[in-house]
Amino acid sequence: MTTPSAGRPQQAGARHHGQWALGHRDPLNPNERFKKAEDPLLVRRRVEEIYARQGFASIPPDDLRGRLRWWGLYTQRRQGIDGGRTAVLAPEELDDEYFMLRVRVDGGQLDLTQLRTIADLSTRYGRDTADITDRQNIQLHWVRIEDVPEIWRRLEAVGLSTTEACGDCPRVIVGSPVAGVSQDEVVDATPAVREIVDRFVGDPELSNLPRKFKTTVGWLPDGPYETNDLAFLGAVHPVHGPGFDVRVGGGLSTAPRLAERLGVWVPLDEVPEVWLAVVRLFREHGYRRLRNRARLKFLVADWGVERFRQVLEEEFLGRPLRDGPAPALPPVPLDHIGVHPQKDGRHYVGVAPLAGRVSGTCLAALADIAELHGSQRIRLTPYQKLLVLDVADPEPLVRDLRDVGLEAEPSSWRRSTMACTGIEYCKLAIVETKGRAAQLVHELEKRLPETKAEITVNLNGCPNACARTQVADIGLKGQLVAGPGGHQVEGFQVHLGGGLALAGNGSPGFGRKLRGLKTTAEELPGYVETLTRRYLAGRADVTETFAQWAARADEDDLRP
Repeated sequence: MTTPSAGRPQQAGARHHGQWALGHRDPLNPNERFKKAEDPLLVRRRVEEIYARQGFASIPPDDLRGRLRWWGLYTQRRQGIDGGRTAVLAPEELDDEYFMLRVRVDGGQLDLTQLRTIADLSTRYGRDTADITDRQNIQLHWVRIEDVPEIWRRLEAVGLSTTEACGDCPRVIVGSPVAGVSQDEVVDATPAVREIVDRFVGDPELSNLPRKFKTTVGWLPDGPYETNDLAFLGAVHPVHGPGFDVRVGGGLSTAPRLAERLGVWVPLDEVPEVWLAVVRLFREHGYRRLRNRARLKFLVADWGVERFRQVLEEEFLGRPLRDGPAPALPPVPLDHIGVHPQKDGRHYVGVAPLAGRVSGTCLAALADIAELHGSQRIRLTPYQKLLVLDVADPEPLVRDLRDVGLEAEPSSWRRSTMACTGIEYCKLAIVETKGRAAQLVHELEKRLPETKAEITVNLNGCPNACARTQVADIGLKGQLVAGPGGHQVEGFQVHLGGGLALAGNGSPGFGRKLRGLKTTAEELPGYVETLTRRYLAGRADVTETFAQWAARADEDDLRP
């Protein structure tokens, strides 16, 4: 689609951002070149007809480390490569001959047939691996290219896919994990999520964006909506009634930014249309010169929301949007762990796997237990948790889930700790995360068993913030640090007191970064224990959150 531009092309020789709308169509980096050479979605045919038959060695670099991402495939990190070599080795030296395969679970919604299919694929093709991500996906590891066509066939037979689970395209649509069942929900956004996925995921018109595009659509503020490129959050218009507030330009990584309100109100049936208009605006006006400045947040930062709204309305919608109010946030953040009533009189039960790490065996057991107790529906949360819906008598379910390691009454540490994939499988990582998170939780459960304060701890293996480092109470960015004797060991830079506007008293912002505030991985449990004790002793009263305390605490109180 060609759209009018918001300005004229610059003179020849002038530096530009590679914006299509300004006439700059020449690819300016290797990613833009392989995308221009061929729509990455077309690589599927080669996987099915060539690579699955001839094996890993038959895959050329632009497909291996480029186009395969559009089908949810990343090469896995070769085992035994330490974090100090992450940025040193060539891509072919980091690649293992296995893949991470990301399964889209839009809105986090699974039925038991889908859950059992993922479980069986994990045990059959993924060495029993399965990770729940903080974007409601499920990731398998150890996947061979030879098995990918059969995995696709089986996923698609039950209504799942890996289409555009990665790549410069519309990623999974995050939704409220209690959409359609919550007593607090006014409008179920599921129809909008389904329409977006059914109409636009896999559309070649949208498969070449400047960078990845992340969306959340839901009535409730029970996900990290401010960290998305585009977010629709429930709001009631004084004249038109329930609909959705719109925010744009969020994203973390090395240049974090929270999404800003456009000041508009959109009814449910217009959400897909507005979503498409924003994606097309990004495609045409987004920056394509430098990968580290290609996310939508950089365009929003440069334009401001007023200009963004004007271009959106005039060039991509062809009509003005209604002005609208800000959403009304709940008094405290919503928490779905434990037993909760549904609007139909039944219950949903939220359980906490340890830092999102499960397995195919665990997921199969979950499906059997859910069915035994009358449920056919499972939900994934943006906090690496699981919900079982539609339960009449929840207590027997809680006991059965505990037997397979899924805890509905977890410690505050198990409830509030997240971790990215880390060095175990990720080629960008510098440190271990999943194992460190498990060790940290176990240690803190022993050292601080009675602690009820909810302190979020997010571990990330590199600066890219997949685990949302900057908006945690304790955000841990993996890096090598000086250990005993001055030797480099695994450790973390510490961010303190970050958070999002998930409640009426929330104060969104990024955590404090104190000069030189780091900890080794081995010392991490002791540091978090000390920090927690100082918070509990120094808070003004029981209502003062960790983030509020960390914002005012003396630097000495925040250091090991």
